[in-house]
Amino acid sequence: MSFKSFLFDNLKNITGWKTNRKLVAVAVDDYGNVRVDSKKALEQIEQKNPIKEQRFDRLDTLETREDLEMLYEVLGSVKDSNGNPAVFTPYALSCNIDFERMREEGYEAYRYELLPVTFKKLSSFQPNAYEGAWELWQEGIKQGFMLPEFHGREHFNLKVFEEKLAKKDLVLMVSLENRSLANIGSSGYSSIGWTAAFSFWDPVEDTKSFPEIMREGLATFEKVYGYKSKVFTPPAQQFPVHLEGELKNWGLEALDRPFYQGKHLGFGKYKKQFASMGYKKAQDRVELVRNVVFEPTASNVDHVAKAMAQIEAAFRWNKPAIISSHRVNFCGHIDPNNREKGLGDLKKLLKAIVAKWPEVEFMSAGKLVGIIKE
Repeated sequence: MSFKSFLFDNLKNITGWKTNRKLVAVAVDDYGNVRVDSKKALEQIEQKNPIKEQRFDRLDTLETREDLEMLYEVLGSVKDSNGNPAVFTPYALSCNIDFERMREEGYEAYRYELLPVTFKKLSSFQPNAYEGAWELWQEGIKQGFMLPEFHGREHFNLKVFEEKLAKKDLVLMVSLENRSLANIGSSGYSSIGWTAAFSFWDPVEDTKSFPEIMREGLATFEKVYGYKSKVFTPPAQQFPVHLEGELKNWGLEALDRPFYQGKHLGFGKYKKQFASMGYKKAQDRVELVRNVVFEPTASNVDHVAKAMAQIEAAFRWNKPAIISSHRVNFCGHIDPNNREKGLGDLKKLLKAIVAKWPEVEFMSAGKLVGIIKE
């Protein structure tokens, strides 16, 4: 590890809430989201529009039955000091594009469906991969392997989507015809990434719909997953500053945010923002700051050693270790080798944690928020 990395790993843990307990939460973004439908869909998209993005647009699929079975096996293979298995906090979506209805209506407008409907359709279209997957999701919640929190209603920017849809953008149409939303290309705005649902250019006009999307997303989250979400992290970490004060009014108790980011204020202007973990009295909310990165399929570095060094830095400063990851690391629908690598490294990491810190406690982000509030 470079001195610069060592310095940064320690600096981001100095301020904020502290505890003598060795607490570990694993925050994994993008569950419930349809990106690539299948290997066949990927091939069809590639024929007309070669994909540059190496991971998400090639490998990130809605979690299959086998993805979940193999994940639960890994999470259940380690126990913390209280005898509890490791747990994922999937930052999850509640809705996906209703591809069939949009096709029937001639792609005139955006339509969405609830996640269980998506799983039901895929159980019919691809039974070998998806039959029983939604039931397994629910079982994972019941067993405590998966305790999801809110990641938005959908994982793409509606302004960009609707503008591309209105002009029947060829790249978008190829993706939609293949029941996917991958490889969409440039948004046309320097401040809007197409996967960043709450990013914007005009801070007034472009954000008018956001409160309704948040309220509807939280209501559908409760309907889909069976309980109210406490914690929110926005897709691609982008959310307007002027709406953060509304989070409590929408029933949220906590915001999961990066240690540092450039916060967009509008029309391409940004301000630097640093965050620290803990309860913020002025906003009456808890802020969680991820301080460990674990992306085992992103590159050829030793991701287990990297994550262990960052966990050690967190514990050195009496901080919980909040491990940041993405579903794509554990997806095997397109390439089983990708899932094998991701889950293999996850198992190594979890076993290394309990071996080095036998007093460790695994918990969900929601439970951690409760401890911080106490």
